[in-house]
Amino acid sequence: MPTVANPNLLVVDWSKIPAPVDDGAARHLQGAKVPDIALAGTDGSQISLARLTGRVVVFAYPRTGEPGKPSLVDDWDMIPGARGCTPQTCAFRDLHKVLIEAGAARVFGLSTQDTAYQLEAAERLHLPFPLLSDAKLELTRALRLPTMQVAGLTLIKRLALIIDDGSITKVFYPVFPPDKNAAEVHTWLAEHRRR
Repeated sequence: MPTVANPNLLVVDWSKIPAPVDDGAARHLQGAKVPDIALAGTDGSQISLARLTGRVVVFAYPRTGEPGKPSLVDDWDMIPGARGCTPQTCAFRDLHKVLIEAGAARVFGLSTQDTAYQLEAAERLHLPFPLLSDAKLELTRALRLPTMQVAGLTLIKRLALIIDDGSITKVFYPVFPPDKNAAEVHTWLAEHRRR
C-alpha cells in the first residue's frame, strides 16, 4: 500500500485518534535534576537546560510532519500519542506570551529530529521559541525520557516539563489531546507562581 501524504497537519478529529495511556515511564522525572547536556536550538544557540535559571517550560514531541509529505509510517495516526506534534507546537506558539506572563522565563520544544529538520517547522510555523534537537539521544537517555520506536527511529513520547533552576518540578504525561497541552501548562503556571 503506498504511503499517503500528510493531510492538513492542524485539523485533527481527536475522537478518531487513540489516546496514549500512562505507562509509568515518566514517574521518575518529577524532582530529577536535569543533566548538563548542550542541545542545538533552531535559533543557532546551544542550550543546557541544567544551566538555565528561573522557570523553564519544555514540551517534547515525537516529530513534526511536513505538509504534503508522507507520514513516517502509513499507520502513524493509529500509534497512541504519535499524531499531534504540529497542533501541540502551534498551541505553545499561540500561548507563548501568556506562558511568559504566568512565570515561564523560557519555552522550548524538544524532539529527536535533527536541527535542519526542526528548522523547517520553526520557520514554517513562525515559532517565537527555539526547538531543541536531541538527535544523539543524550538527554533522552540520561533522563530516561519515555520513548517509542517507529520505523527504526527512537522518538520521545509527548510530554511537558516545568524545570525550575535545573530541577524538574512538574511533569505532564501522557498528553492528550496535544493541542490542549499549552493551556494545561498555562493553568498550572498561573496556579503555582514562584514567589
